[in-house]
Amino acid sequence: MAGSIAKRPNGRWRARYRDDTGRERSRHFTRKVDAAAWLDEVTSTLHAGTYVNPRAGRVTFQQFYDGWAPRQLWLPSTRTNADLAIGSVEFGDLPMKAIRRSHIDTWVKSMSAKWASTTLKTRFVIVRSVFRAAVADRVIAEDPTIGVALPRRRKIEAAMRIPTVEQVGRLLAHADSNRVSTRHGFRAYVALCAFAGLRKGEAAGVQVGDIDFALRRLTVSRQLQRDGSTFVARLPKYGSERVVHLPDELVEMLRLHVERFLPEEPPSDAWLFTVRDGPMYDNDIDWRWRATRTSAGLPHVRMHDLRHFYASGLIAAGCDVVTVQRALGHSSATTTLNTYSHLWPTAEDRTRAAAADLMRDAQAPPGGPRSVGAL
Repeated sequence: MAGSIAKRPNGRWRARYRDDTGRERSRHFTRKVDAAAWLDEVTSTLHAGTYVNPRAGRVTFQQFYDGWAPRQLWLPSTRTNADLAIGSVEFGDLPMKAIRRSHIDTWVKSMSAKWASTTLKTRFVIVRSVFRAAVADRVIAEDPTIGVALPRRRKIEAAMRIPTVEQVGRLLAHADSNRVSTRHGFRAYVALCAFAGLRKGEAAGVQVGDIDFALRRLTVSRQLQRDGSTFVARLPKYGSERVVHLPDELVEMLRLHVERFLPEEPPSDAWLFTVRDGPMYDNDIDWRWRATRTSAGLPHVRMHDLRHFYASGLIAAGCDVVTVQRALGHSSATTTLNTYSHLWPTAEDRTRAAAADLMRDAQAPPGGPRSVGAL
């Protein structure tokens, strides 16, 4: 509906229009030209479907988040991270319409001194999603996070730490301590991460029935996560349910683990790794891992580095991208390439290796390997 402009008895100009709910709204101006310009701007947003109620933006950032967050399909850990991100902003009490890009820039700069670049990016994405939701709900007209620059992240190949075979051997040797009974059985857990590529929660969620000892394979169908003072079993990260093919040595290690640490003929839903009457998870794992790497003299090695060790081994053995993707449970081959592309041989490497084979064949003595002329 088109608006109207009328001169008031006090000499000011009143511009009127009806919003998308049919409610009449108005604003007064000293000059008619200003009233016309404002009315043109408002009516154009109404026609374009981008109209924002001027009163909607009065809600504060924190208030909008408090109403929006419960509607999101988040895991508890995601909600915890979101709450931490929102709690760190310095504009939580400001009306949404008053928040500018400068506020976001200031927050990013202050947090860059406290958080790693990866953590900052994760929490920035959460804050950005709040503003995008506000735009979608027509609380604000524009997202103030657009154009905000984040600190540079280290290249994946520079930041990734891959343990050596010798280091993984030391970790396995120190995983079961004769002096600390509560660490007995942890060696098989470390082996699952290093030689099957399981994530921390995935390894914690393994049950006896998930292991097919005859076919030498493991079905990854759940992960354990902390839920307050207890745990909850959920689908693996990003829905990465999969079957992992196990080496004979790992199958044998798991068989011996079941025989030694679980009751005779355990049920299929028995947890493979236990603490007292429940599964081993979260802090139970962290404590044992810290003790293991300290005992091995490798305090810098992270649990997730064992997953990188597994991936690098598959790539070194000549496995293609799809094979590695399926073994690791990545959502797509793109994720695998983005993470591990630097480990695959380059075209230059393959060219050099092919030329080396040709050269060895050409210089082989008669009666030896094939000659160049036989190609």
